[in-house]
This record gives sequence, structure tokens and C-alpha cells, in this order.
Amino acid sequence: MVEVQKKDHETASSLVRRFSRRIQQSGILLRSRKLRFYNRKPSKTQRRDAAMRRIKKQSEYDRLVKLGKIDEKEDRR
Repeated sequence: MVEVQKKDHETASSLVRRFSRRIQQSGILLRSRKLRFYNRKPSKTQRRDAAMRRIKKQSEYDRLVKLGKIDEKEDRR
């Protein structure tokens, strides 16, 4: 829990700014944004299917490089 006390001769905007900075530094905001939506863990079948897709995509890329249709030094992004 982050608490901020108003100092003598401190404006409301500087108090809010100080509070915001403390929230950012504590990581509360980041954690709450992560927990905003629930993500289920993928099942064993979904993980296996994703791995197979990755392997298939990599093998297709390697085949195209071998055929000379893709330059291997190209940026893949």
C-alpha cells in the first residue's frame, strides 16, 4: 500500500505527481494491468499443436532457403 502525506506548502498537483511516481516505482500499476484479464494456461494438446506449428514453419523456411527463394541473411522481421 502506497501512502503519501501532504507536506507543508505543497500544491495538490505536486502531491498527485509524487503519488503517481510512488505507484509507478512500487510496480502496483504494472501488476494490476497484468491481472486485468485472466489468461488460462494452454492445455497439453494446445502446447503440442503450437510446437508442431513452430517446427513446421521453421522447416518450411529452411526448405525455401535451401531452394534459394529466400536469402538467409535477410532480416526475418
